[in-house]
Amino acid sequence: MRNRLVVITGGAGFIGSHIAWELVKDNEVIVIDNLYTGRAENVPPGAKLVKADIRDYDAIAELISHADYVFHEAAQVSVVESIRDPVFTEEVNVLGTLNILRALLEGHGKLIFASSAAVYGDNPNLPLKETERPRPLSPYGVTKATAEEYLRVYHELYGLPVVALRYFNVFGPRQSANQYAGVISIFIKRALAGEPLVIFGDGKQTRDFIYVKDVVKANLLVAESRRANGRVFNVATGRQTSILELAMKIVEITGTTSSIIFDKPRPGDIRHSLADIGEIRKLGFEPEFSLEEGLKRTVEFFRKTGEGAE
Repeated sequence: MRNRLVVITGGAGFIGSHIAWELVKDNEVIVIDNLYTGRAENVPPGAKLVKADIRDYDAIAELISHADYVFHEAAQVSVVESIRDPVFTEEVNVLGTLNILRALLEGHGKLIFASSAAVYGDNPNLPLKETERPRPLSPYGVTKATAEEYLRVYHELYGLPVVALRYFNVFGPRQSANQYAGVISIFIKRALAGEPLVIFGDGKQTRDFIYVKDVVKANLLVAESRRANGRVFNVATGRQTSILELAMKIVEITGTTSSIIFDKPRPGDIRHSLADIGEIRKLGFEPEFSLEEGLKRTVEFFRKTGEGAE
């Protein structure tokens, strides 16, 4: 992708900033972010940061309408927070997405939407195919499934070029290590501080972890593929890792003396998650990073930035 006008909502956040750093070399990149969880320092030099909220149509419509591509990463992503405040989660994740779809109808751009494996719920039909019926367990999952339906309708009614990517468990540098972030960043932060790694449940629950640079690659692939238009794709590795195995790997890589302890399961958490990535593989996608290589790079980032220490 070269010489395009690219808008990235949530581009000061974790995944959005990685997309911005990749695209800013050869394109004009505008980041829309209200900095609720994003950080201005994550935005690459050469990209323009516009502080705006996707819930405010008038603040974003003109920028969106001029874009060649819109990577929609802005969201309220915490399952825990969505259970506590489902209305806020609905406003950001559904109304915000509708605002972007509306604005795109005034222009010519293509939307690449960050959806989530949370739409599947606790489905035992592993590995999960995109054809499985959504059955989310949290308001967060409901909002992602709802937004996907709006994408489908806008594609079928208006011919809008859209793609939804169901991210599984993404990790990597610049992921927040607060209490609502991914388990890997939390574990690394605690390990580097010599604190216990807390597993909610028995540790036998599994996830399909994917390194953020592979997620960026998937975004760029579907953006430039006409065959992807109007479709939904899993973005994952197709490999399972238990949370206990993950914790042990992080203890080993960090060389910490941290212990591993167990606490009661959290509401809304699923037991097992594993993706079938056959559909996106047909477009040419193949994950490059192993879990261990991704963990090493992420630990190195936390060590260099000091974000892993209190």
